[in-house]
Amino acid sequence: MIEAILKGLGLGLMLAVSVGPVIFTILKQSINNGQQGGFSFVGGVWVSDIIWVIISNLFSSLVVALLNYKITIGIVGSIFVLGLGIFYVFFKRVQVDANNVIMVDFGRKDFTKAFMAGFIINTLNPSVILFWLINTTAFASSHTLPERTALFGVCLGVNIIADILKVMLAAKIRHQLTPHNINIINKISGSILIIFAISIAYGILFLNK
Repeated sequence: MIEAILKGLGLGLMLAVSVGPVIFTILKQSINNGQQGGFSFVGGVWVSDIIWVIISNLFSSLVVALLNYKITIGIVGSIFVLGLGIFYVFFKRVQVDANNVIMVDFGRKDFTKAFMAGFIINTLNPSVILFWLINTTAFASSHTLPERTALFGVCLGVNIIADILKVMLAAKIRHQLTPHNINIINKISGSILIIFAISIAYGILFLNK
């Protein structure tokens, strides 16, 4: 069991430092909307990861079948990420009051939108699907169900803690930024999302034939 826990720790650290559209959107949400926006977004990511872990462990054949539609899933996911990127580059503007203080009005509707954005980006990312499928398959033959439960539980726990730290750090930095700086960050993060969307689509269409 200790071995399984250590493997889960290593897997969680690897997932926590991986670079992808999710990490940039976590930072962007936290900087724009504070901790509420960041935690709303990562909540959707966490639910998506938990679902993929459960499905990959209990219904691996279903995940393999879904990979037959990898191109469709990847294209839909890349279009969604591309849309977010375009929105933040060309349309998102920080709202300020008469004293040039950033206004944050984050209601229930905004919470739902951020949560669903996190869920969709993570769920429709082919690399996320492959990550969970490959690792659950690799450990299935050498670890019992309780060991795999501990392994992936620790993995998810480490990743959740890392996401919480990212949100808190970005929200703290937010108070040191001017509206102009935040608008620049939005454009940069939006551009990065566009690049990720194009790279996902390119990889799906041309590198996996």
